Amino acid sequence: MQVKIIDHPLIQHKLSLIRDVKTGTKEFRELLEEVSMLMAFEITRNMPLEETVVETPLTTCKCQVLSGKKIGVVPILRAGLGMVNGIVKLIPAAKVGHIGVYRDHETLKPVEYYCKLPTDVAERELIVIDPMLATGGSSAAAIDMLKARGAKQIKLMCLVAAPEGIKTVNDSHPDVEVYVAAVDSHLNEQGYIVPGLGDAGDRIFGTK
Repeated sequence: MQVKIIDHPLIQHKLSLIRDVKTGTKEFRELLEEVSMLMAFEITRNMPLEETVVETPLTTCKCQVLSGKKIGVVPILRAGLGMVNGIVKLIPAAKVGHIGVYRDHETLKPVEYYCKLPTDVAERELIVIDPMLATGGSSAAAIDMLKARGAKQIKLMCLVAAPEGIKTVNDSHPDVEVYVAAVDSHLNEQGYIVPGLGDAGDRIFGTK
C-alpha cells in the first residue's frame, strides 16, 4: 500500500475537529480549507527552485524562487470544492479544473458526468483533491480522465482514506503519489469510511 501520511500536529488536531459530529457547516468548511492549505505545504515540498537576485533595503542578495513549474488543482465534484481555496491561497497561480464523478449507491461504481480542465494539462503537475478516498473508484476514474486528456504528472490528495481505496488507486495508477492525513480502519457495507467523518459533501454544503 503506497501512501504518504501527513501527520503534522496541526493537521491531526484540525482533523479531529472535522471528524466531530458536533462541528457545524461553517466550522467544517473553514477547517477543511485550513487543513488543505497545510497539506499543500507537504505535497509541494519538492517543487523546483531557481536562483535570482533581489535588492533589499541594504544591498542585493541571492535568493531562491519557484522555477515556474505549472501547477493545476483538480477537485472531484462536489466535495473536492471544499479543498480548493486552501490550496489556491498558497499557490495563487495554479489553474483549477473540475471533474464530476459520483458513486452509484447501489453498485458503488463511479459514474462520470463532467470534465473541464485547463488546456495545458500535459504541461502541469496536477493535484487531484477529494476529502474522502473510500472505494477509490471515483479517484481512479478521475485520474483515468486526466490521463486520457494528456496529463502526465498527477498527485492525489485526500483528507481521510480507507485501505480499500488506497489499494484501488495503487493498482490502477501505480505512478500516482497518494497523500492523506489519515488512513482509517475499513469501509462499511454502504461503502462509507469507518470511523470517517460522514458525507463530506453534505457537511460542506449543509445538505442531507
